[in-house]
Order: sequence, then C-alpha cells, then structure tokens
Amino acid sequence: MNAAASITAFIVDDEPLARSRLRELIKDVPWLECVGEAATERAAVAAIDEVQPDLVFLDVQLAGQSGLDVLARVKHIPAVIFTTAYDQFAVTAFELGALDYLLKPFGRERFGRAVERARPTLERQLGSASTARAREVLGQGPMVRLFVREAEKIVPVGIGSIERLQACDDYVIIHAGKKSFAVSLTLTELEGRLDPQLFLRVHRSHMVNLEYVVSIAPYDGSRFEVTLRSGTTIVASRQGSRLLRGLQN
Repeated sequence: MNAAASITAFIVDDEPLARSRLRELIKDVPWLECVGEAATERAAVAAIDEVQPDLVFLDVQLAGQSGLDVLARVKHIPAVIFTTAYDQFAVTAFELGALDYLLKPFGRERFGRAVERARPTLERQLGSASTARAREVLGQGPMVRLFVREAEKIVPVGIGSIERLQACDDYVIIHAGKKSFAVSLTLTELEGRLDPQLFLRVHRSHMVNLEYVVSIAPYDGSRFEVTLRSGTTIVASRQGSRLLRGLQN
C-alpha cells in the first residue's frame, strides 16, 4: 500500500478492459488505493462486505444483472461513483445519491475531476450518505419525489404531481401535468416504493394516481376502463380490474 494512500477503492465492472483502465487511473491518484474488483453482482456484494472499501466505482449494467442490486444487498456502506456507457442512467445515479457519474469512455481528466470532487466527502467520512440514500430509494417506505432529466438539468418531481406511470421496455415514462419524463427504472421497482393508498397498478404497463381518476366504467365483461383528469383512458387488465372492483367495496 502506498503510504500516502488514505482512501480505499473497489471496482465493479463486467468488462476486463474497463477494470484495467480504472486500476491504472486509480494508481495515479496518490491518496487512492485499489483494494479489489469484481465482475458480477454476487462477487461484488461478497467482496465489498469483506474488504469494506471507502469508495466503489460501480458499473450500472453488469452482464445480465444490475449494478444497482449491489447497493441493495451490501451490508457495508461505501461511497459510490457510477460508471456506465449509457447516459440515461444519470438520473438514476443522482437519485441514488452518487458522488459522481462517469460516462464511458472517460479520460484521465474527467476521472481526476470526479475523484477530487469526491475527496472532501470521503475524507469527512460521509461516504455512508451515498449508499444510505441508495437504500432509501431501493428499500422500504414510500418515495416523496423522483429525480428526472429535463433538457440539460436534473429536477425533482413531487410524487403527488404524477398522474400516471407507463412502462416502456426497461424504462418508465412519468406523466406529471403537461410534461412527460423517462427514468431508467422499471415499473415494478417504482411500484414497490410508491404509496399503495395513492397509486394502483391497473395494467402490466400502467400505474395510476387514484387522486387523478375521474371515472371507472365497465369496458367489457371482465375489465374496467379508467379515465383520468387529463382525458387519458386506460383499459385495465383483468387483475387490475379486480383491484379496481375492490375499491368499490
């Protein structure tokens, strides 16, 4: 270990070249020491809990797995700098309280800015705030806001202002007022963090805020049609229709 090193770092990335590049960049930072690396979610969780690094460079997407699941499972609480080739995950990273977000491919200068920006937080031993925030988002209890990208900014959207959520492949479109925002989370992930007294999943791809429901009317023999304040109509699935029928009891 370099005598000058004071902060330990761990790398989680499924690409060997990416891990090698990060090792080289970390080696050039006198106060930073790489203490390990992992390529899978399972290996990362075990190693982070064993090595207990101060800082983790975490790829958002691992092969067939999610780097975000690492944060949900670890017992040790490190600070986090996300690394990914997909810029749509920036909103997720900020929502999870990451110290920074490195978009691949990044160079020595961008890496240097990220670690120097993170250094004061790390040296004050406040790295736990990062993963604590992640656990707040990924764990239990209703969320009160979401962070979304609007033009070049990342802004909060109050949960109460959301009329509906619509699943589209591996992201969700948030409909709030006259605006729509895409976030890199699944509808199932969001469903687990939204107040069930306020939001109801009426279809595999649709969740509605009950405060915005204008009417619920029969659509056919087994399904209901939901009309929202905006005029949007959604035909509920059979399971969703059973849940809607339960609201009338």
